[in-house]
Amino acid sequence: MDMGVGEARLSIDCGSAGTQAVLAWADGSAHVLSFDGHPPLHDASYLPADREAAGQPAAFIPGPRHPVEDATAGDTGGDALEVTASPLRRVAAEAERVVGQPVRDVRVVVPAGWGPRRRTWMRQVAHRAGLPQPRLVEAPVAVAEYLLATGVRVPVGAFLVVCDVGAGAEVTVLRRGPTGFEVLATLADTAAGGTAVDHALADALIGVTTGEGQRASAADSIRVAKEALVSHPAVTVPLPDRPPVIANSAMLDEAARPVARRVAQLTQDAVAAAELTVGDLAGVYCVGGSAQLPHLASAVAEHTGAAPIVVPEPALVAARGAADVGAVDTGTAERVEVPVPPVRRAAAIAVPGFASLALIWQCLLTAEQHQVLGVYYSVSVNWGEFTMAAVMALLACLAAGTVLGSLIAARSPTPGTRTEGGRVSVGILAAVSLGVAIAGLYAVVTSQYFGMPVGPYLKWALWPIAPVSVMAVAMAVVAARQWRAPHGGWSALLAAPTGSIVTATLGMGLIQYSLTADRWPDRILWIDTAGRVGGFLLGVAVVMAVVTPLMFRFILAAPLAVICAAIVSKRAAGMLGVIYAIAVATWWATRLWSRVIRPTPSAPTAPSTGPARAGMSLGGGG
Repeated sequence: MDMGVGEARLSIDCGSAGTQAVLAWADGSAHVLSFDGHPPLHDASYLPADREAAGQPAAFIPGPRHPVEDATAGDTGGDALEVTASPLRRVAAEAERVVGQPVRDVRVVVPAGWGPRRRTWMRQVAHRAGLPQPRLVEAPVAVAEYLLATGVRVPVGAFLVVCDVGAGAEVTVLRRGPTGFEVLATLADTAAGGTAVDHALADALIGVTTGEGQRASAADSIRVAKEALVSHPAVTVPLPDRPPVIANSAMLDEAARPVARRVAQLTQDAVAAAELTVGDLAGVYCVGGSAQLPHLASAVAEHTGAAPIVVPEPALVAARGAADVGAVDTGTAERVEVPVPPVRRAAAIAVPGFASLALIWQCLLTAEQHQVLGVYYSVSVNWGEFTMAAVMALLACLAAGTVLGSLIAARSPTPGTRTEGGRVSVGILAAVSLGVAIAGLYAVVTSQYFGMPVGPYLKWALWPIAPVSVMAVAMAVVAARQWRAPHGGWSALLAAPTGSIVTATLGMGLIQYSLTADRWPDRILWIDTAGRVGGFLLGVAVVMAVVTPLMFRFILAAPLAVICAAIVSKRAAGMLGVIYAIAVATWWATRLWSRVIRPTPSAPTAPSTGPARAGMSLGGGG
């Protein structure tokens, strides 16, 4: 039976209450396996404690997700392994019937909280079922892959919460990295899912004193009733050895309310455990067989402030997503578009660039050369202006960091540079290298132009920009690891304050004019005034770089600007340039801390009445 093109992939989600299985092919086609006319294969099995006692509750094994240590079987571990493999054996047979041959690529969904012991158990179960060595895919990762495949926008570096509510609940926080999704935190509670609701409904319908045997016999009827009550106001529940009873939606509401509250609390705790806030999340998604329980979405929204989305066909999401994990699409190759900066971003690149050229040009043309005995000479250079030219060159290169990264990625065969984080990281590193190279070039050209040793020029060009360079490299590391994308994006983060740059350049230009202009008697007042105004502007520029609130700018600018204006002189010019370099380094440190490392938590948004974002994966420790 030809269902698709190429070799098939079999994805199996062994939930605690049932098994879902999906076949997928390279052309994107997929087929949900059905058993007895329904997609889920209910895997609850009985293992007799002795061959005379089949069906006793003490011999109940819930399914492949429960290692033999967790089963209540009274027989040997080998018999438990054989019985729990039977659902997978049936899945393998059905998949072979559909494909026409055994499927070699098998993926099995497991909870994110499973450790090595439980994963080994699942591999043993798959081997006993006759399946090839399976690839174990964590349920929330499979859900995230499904979201991507269905067009949900999840940028590299974004964070998701997946609330997987099946027989139990597992809430997981994920981050999309350059090569896939990474689990940051996961919390599980086996008593916060459909099983707890079934028990509560059983208490309401057949009484709390009913024996375990009767409860086990009525389990299927109660489970079917629970699923029907999601969309019907009342249903009739047939019971063994007694007349049928009526279950209504009010009973389901009452049974589901504690479970919904517990899932909401798990969601809140998982986000906190990942050291994130609701404002950092790209979405909260609810999946699993019990994702559509009453009050679940509203409880999550109330506790976290983020309205969750219940994914369509929530019970099948993990199986569908696992089928696409690691699948290679050879028909499409990712193209890297080189962005054309808008006018505002282009100005953020051009303004410090032209400012740097203007400062170094004035520095070279106005430097005073002093001959000594007609052979040797000394040069009086405005070291402050020289330093600011180097600082402006670095700021211009950093503002162009994202463009540089895209240009490099478009010509690079390395896949890591084609992700958003990879492009930004490479772009920042390239910008730092280019900025330092330009500053060094300023030093070499100036020293050669005057015929002087290069050492002092390198010192004044490179040391002041070292703190900014180090912090920019730290940002490149953050971008590469996709730890936290800044609010407003990387382009906005890398753009230096244009107003401060223009004010500082104008101020230093006036200072240099006052220090080097010919002091004719009728122009002395104008020249001195220009120098004081330049110092005043430079002080204002320092405050503009360091302080953001307008009121504080006014308060701090006045005294600092007056001080800078008062100390304008040839000896103080270098100090003024270094002060501005320190202000720029402070600005960068503040951005790195407040936008990336410790961003201000966003106020929780009011729960909306529309769909909610949430994601779920079935839990289990080990």
